[in-house]
Amino acid sequence: MALINSIFTWIMKKRIHQIELFMKYPHEVQEEWFQSLLSTAEATEWGRKYEYNSILTPETYKERVPIQDYDSLKPYIDRMIHGEQNILWPSDIKWFAKSSGTTADRSKFIPVSEEALEDCHYQGGKDMLSVYCHNRPNTKILTGKSVVLGGSSQINNFHSDSYYGDLSSIILRNLPFWAEFHRTPNLDVVLNPNFEEKIEHVAEITIKENVTNLAGVPTWNVVLAKRILEKTGKDNLLEVWPNLEFYSHGGVSFKPYLEQFKRLIPSDAMYYLENYNASEGYFALQDQSDSDSLLLMLDYGIYYEFLPMENLLDEHPKTLGLHQVELGKNYALIISTNAGLWRYMVGDTIKFVTLHPYRIQITGRTKQFINTFGEEVIVDNADDALKRACAETQATIRDYTAGPVYFKNCEAGAHEWIIEFEEQPNDFDKFCKVLDNTLREINSDYDGKRFNDMALRFPSIHNAPQGTFYRWMKARGKLGGQNKVPRLANDRAYLEDILKHLKGI
Repeated sequence: MALINSIFTWIMKKRIHQIELFMKYPHEVQEEWFQSLLSTAEATEWGRKYEYNSILTPETYKERVPIQDYDSLKPYIDRMIHGEQNILWPSDIKWFAKSSGTTADRSKFIPVSEEALEDCHYQGGKDMLSVYCHNRPNTKILTGKSVVLGGSSQINNFHSDSYYGDLSSIILRNLPFWAEFHRTPNLDVVLNPNFEEKIEHVAEITIKENVTNLAGVPTWNVVLAKRILEKTGKDNLLEVWPNLEFYSHGGVSFKPYLEQFKRLIPSDAMYYLENYNASEGYFALQDQSDSDSLLLMLDYGIYYEFLPMENLLDEHPKTLGLHQVELGKNYALIISTNAGLWRYMVGDTIKFVTLHPYRIQITGRTKQFINTFGEEVIVDNADDALKRACAETQATIRDYTAGPVYFKNCEAGAHEWIIEFEEQPNDFDKFCKVLDNTLREINSDYDGKRFNDMALRFPSIHNAPQGTFYRWMKARGKLGGQNKVPRLANDRAYLEDILKHLKGI
């Protein structure tokens, strides 16, 4: 195993040179992908509709092809699900990533081409390991096993030759042999659609293994870790897996979970690496251990555009190319991909923290924010405020959501929060005050509305019983996989549903 570890780490380190090249020549790499994507798809139904064969510049592309979202592409995707090909992308597409999303109850089915699997999702996974091995040259990660909590997949009922499932399940079902060799447990266990059964079986099997690394959404990894500690009677995961050294995570902000993981894995040597991988593509990863910024990966078959958030609601919004972005501004991410998503608005918002090279931070969702009163609070603001409130009251948060309280009679509006703590604050009133004061400090629009309680009064904050969000997600059929608790909403739908659920406990 040690020899295999040495060989694989040497191979993966070679990729670092290629990463350094696109960091040095970002615009040239993006231009090459722009030309490649359009020329590859020019004979598809979509390419013929927009005359891709005559588009020579990004400017013409932006003028000719409108910005898309899932609803606008859904008629094309539905035909692909039923077996039609050469619609959005020329190669056969047999896999569709089922995404429940966090802003709508209905599912989305994102096409996943062979090119997207190989050149984007798998390349991202390999690059994550390459970066880790480069940053930690003495790693022994491949001498043991990896635990990945996958979602579920099933045969597409609309057409026998295609399949859909969570992105994680699609990736796991198509892994190369060497990756499968280092993963535990087997696919039947990992892809079990019954989440609670899956957690039980994964815990039973993996406590007997030499696990060196974990991967997945923090929410569900915490559930697994706690079940393992319950079954073994151990105090932390290092007593179960003494060689555990690496956790790659994504899907939700890690800020509310970091303190939980430090308790679960009490070691300064534990390495955490964030990746930005969605059903639509693998976009970025954390290449520096001392920074929470993510390197935008520019050679994965994706052409990027960036829509300033202040122009989001314009009738014909103008996007920016990579060479036009500015530091610190919030942009909606627009992508064109090697799976046939053309000028597709992912729904995430990002900001650039460096331009040489291009590193980003995820700031929220285009539809996950609170702006009922002009306060423009985004998820990034909420996470930062909660982090400070926790630090000052020795608290740890398991999950949260928040939304507006509307004006009523002569009373000002407010924000209402439902917070479930892993470790209770030593002073709940102080926690609430620090949360509010920090939001005022970091968001001038929120501060302006809070002035003298004119538009916004002090927030209403519920201290929810442990297990609240787990039970609520279970009741909605959204345990495990890539399902996530919605953090912020500009209406009260989620709040009211959770509050009703609390009353029924």
